[in-house]
Amino acid sequence: MSTILERIQTDMVKAMKEKDADTLSTLRMLKSALMEAKTSKPKDAAFSEDEAIEVLQRYIKKRRETIELNVQHGRADLNVQEEREIVITQTFLPEPVSEEQLRAIVTEAVASTGAAGPKDMGKVIGAVMTQVKGRAEGSAVSRLVKEALAG
Repeated sequence: MSTILERIQTDMVKAMKEKDADTLSTLRMLKSALMEAKTSKPKDAAFSEDEAIEVLQRYIKKRRETIELNVQHGRADLNVQEEREIVITQTFLPEPVSEEQLRAIVTEAVASTGAAGPKDMGKVIGAVMTQVKGRAEGSAVSRLVKEALAG
């Protein structure tokens, strides 16, 4: 299986050949973000796929925050490009966990950690995030854990 960086490089070549400037621009930004993260590590340290996934998730989170700001400032017209970048970026992430699967994992984590109330939320979120690393957003996990511990 090829790495995320290799897949991005392959897709960049394809976008160049197809003269798809928007996709190419997004792929270049993703590659740049990954290379920056890779070079910020010590020279002999390896750059894992988990770290690459984290970089891509941060990129998506930034795009979503930009969309929110655009809406707040009455510039929703700028969101088409941001949403396109999110879609392109998501193609390089692992298959996301469904809401039902995530709910089951949260329920299991609540039981295994012995969480009794909202004060134990951190323990439960930590347990869930280790299981779904890269396949679920932290905000969704937090929301479901809060629901599970409240009711």
